[in-house]
Amino acid sequence: MIGLLWRWIEHRRGIRRRWKEDARLLAVADPVNAYYEAQRRVARSRAQGNAGEYWHWAKVASEVARIEPRAEMDFEVVKAIDDQEGVSRRGPPA
Repeated sequence: MIGLLWRWIEHRRGIRRRWKEDARLLAVADPVNAYYEAQRRVARSRAQGNAGEYWHWAKVASEVARIEPRAEMDFEVVKAIDDQEGVSRRGPPA
């Protein structure tokens, strides 16, 4: 039982390391737009129906907001990103 618990804890730590690393990479590549890039990936994952990646990129976005003070976070821009990604995945409206 202890081994099972230990494996689960290590698995969770690996997941946490992955989103923290992805947030750091986005923040290093483009500190101002890193949050928007993470939100773009959130919208893309949701449009594709990939729940695991959706949650991953949502955590990345929140981590970018936490670690990068220069990141812009305008809700209107996030809504526009969501609209744009949804249209690009579904195609233009008829």
